[in-house]
Amino acid sequence: MIPGSGRDWLFAAKAFAASMLALGIGFAADLDRPYWAMATVYITFQPFAGPTRAKATYRLLGTVLGSAAALALVPNLVVAPVLLSVALAGWVALCLTLSLLDRTPRGYVFMLAGYTAAIVGFPSVTAPDAIWTTAIARTEEIGLGIVCAALVASVVFPRHLGPDLSARTEAWLRDGRRWAVDVLRERPAAGARADRELLAGDAVEIAALATQLDHDGAGHAASARAIRALHARLLMVLPLLSSIADRLAALRRAGVLSPGIAELLGAIAAWLDAGQGAAEAARLRETIGRLESQAGAGSVWDDVMRAGLLARLRELVLLFQDSARLQAHVRTRRPGLPALAGGHENRAAALQHADIAMAAYSGLAAGLAVLLVCALWIASAWSDGAVAAEMAAVGACFFAARDDPAPAILQFLRYTVVAVLVDGVYLFALLPGIDGFVLLAAALAPMFLVYGVLIARPATMPVGMALAANGATLLALQGSYSASLPGFVNSSLAAVTGMAMAAVLTRLIRSVGAEWSTWRLVRANWRDLAGAARRRGGGDRAAFAGLLLDRIGLVVMRLGRLGPALAPDTARLQGDLRIGLNIVDLRRARHDLPSHAVQAIDAALDALAGHYEGLARRHERDRHGLPGAALLQAVDAAITTVALAPGGALRRDALLGLAGIRLGLYPAAAAHLMPPLSSSLLQEDA
Repeated sequence: MIPGSGRDWLFAAKAFAASMLALGIGFAADLDRPYWAMATVYITFQPFAGPTRAKATYRLLGTVLGSAAALALVPNLVVAPVLLSVALAGWVALCLTLSLLDRTPRGYVFMLAGYTAAIVGFPSVTAPDAIWTTAIARTEEIGLGIVCAALVASVVFPRHLGPDLSARTEAWLRDGRRWAVDVLRERPAAGARADRELLAGDAVEIAALATQLDHDGAGHAASARAIRALHARLLMVLPLLSSIADRLAALRRAGVLSPGIAELLGAIAAWLDAGQGAAEAARLRETIGRLESQAGAGSVWDDVMRAGLLARLRELVLLFQDSARLQAHVRTRRPGLPALAGGHENRAAALQHADIAMAAYSGLAAGLAVLLVCALWIASAWSDGAVAAEMAAVGACFFAARDDPAPAILQFLRYTVVAVLVDGVYLFALLPGIDGFVLLAAALAPMFLVYGVLIARPATMPVGMALAANGATLLALQGSYSASLPGFVNSSLAAVTGMAMAAVLTRLIRSVGAEWSTWRLVRANWRDLAGAARRRGGGDRAAFAGLLLDRIGLVVMRLGRLGPALAPDTARLQGDLRIGLNIVDLRRARHDLPSHAVQAIDAALDALAGHYEGLARRHERDRHGLPGAALLQAVDAAITTVALAPGGALRRDALLGLAGIRLGLYPAAAAHLMPPLSSSLLQEDA
């Protein structure tokens, strides 16, 4: 199982070299706990140089902030152990809450500040006069490990994130083009739903990696803005292709897909296959404009469907044209942005979902876990209770972002026990016969190189981290051999006990399932859709789309842990997103329309809001209920009223928005019958 790729072993060798550099400097500088510097290297070291520097920076900031909190709390509350325990547990809870609200690497600052205060503060309870020394030592040793990790990662065969991220976006675009061609040529693709779910999940992962690109060195960080702009366009491809497919199906059912549009579909598909040339893109946009200017030969409803399809085909061309330009810009690592054909409407803001209630609940659970361990420590006068309280804080914080942190904490606990056993062999069988730093490094190499290989692989990273970080900490290496069997056993038992109590208390207080978290995300989207329909003003379409898409991506990442009966229908979720975009468009278009048209639109939006509010309140398994006939009637009434109202572009946009909502809610419904008009809806009234 252990043998890995050359890249894995190179990572392990670099991490070990950085840890030995930190340990050696710690010995030479006669630091109090040089093993903290060694453990910090393994906690900080990442496969890419940029993320390593980012984590190093945020870890140092978190350490300083946590040490400052301990300095403020312990001297003032040491005479009141219960109150001090409450204060430190509250600090852990607050910091963890803040960290969970920020899913970027910055969130690490707050999480680390929380458990650093516990690590510095709890051991100082019995010697409060020494807390300043402890805080300074912790900061120095963490800082030493951070510097060594960042230095080795940046200098020794550095691996940059930019090329890997560029390759991932290129693969995403290749798959997206393939899906687009299938949609345009109206050919079913085997496993299409699974592929689209994978694309949604990959888009979220690309966003997470893009947040770290600013730390990837000058050459690669220069393209960070282009990567973010590219990612925003990747997000918009998903709902756009679904919307095009729906309109094509509606026109096919009505038998009114004109030869001109059919020819356009083939031309766009050929353009995507050929590589998206700029000259051909301009010709495609001219063709779309010409088709938009022609009066439809069918009913008014067919005109609306046709106009909506052409508008989305134009957006598709702009998205892929700009994506190709951005990808080339990223590949050459040029700063800034290239000239782009699309405007603001072709970009989805990469906003992230933040669940304030769940973050606060997770923080409260972590604080209670720490507080209960402190209660055991105080009640039993346990000499090593401080270690247990520290590890309870670490365990409760490390895995709090998971739906159910308990299994991960238990896995961490199991491999902490393994690390304890291996450390015992080293401390009392091997290290007593070793003299000199070179021999020490040679003796430690087999163990920590294996740990490094495990960290390098995503599947075994938690295992390797538990072995390396806890192994380095519990070895407690000093400049001279001073291991004590009773001390080692007591501190190891305290660490294991603290971690075990964190797992048990987390399971009792905090654990939820993937199903619960998934449907909470879905309901958050429904509530936002209802809110968007209730509000009458304009809105940021890009920000709205980005937020809903982020939640859909988080849902997709959980589908593997759900059975078919429990998982939401991702196609319906994409439909909800398309409805949301039409709501934003409709809210804008309703301004300056005649009052009776505005009233009809508002009645339809109120009915739509009621539908989504009802979905958000449902708790049975069939949560994605179908809309009723009353909502269809309200939407149809609004369509008829707007169609008969005077107006130019605003009337047209309102009709397209209403039609998009109707198609998203009732994709199989019969075509809406509207009274004949004197002019085509594709042409703006004079």
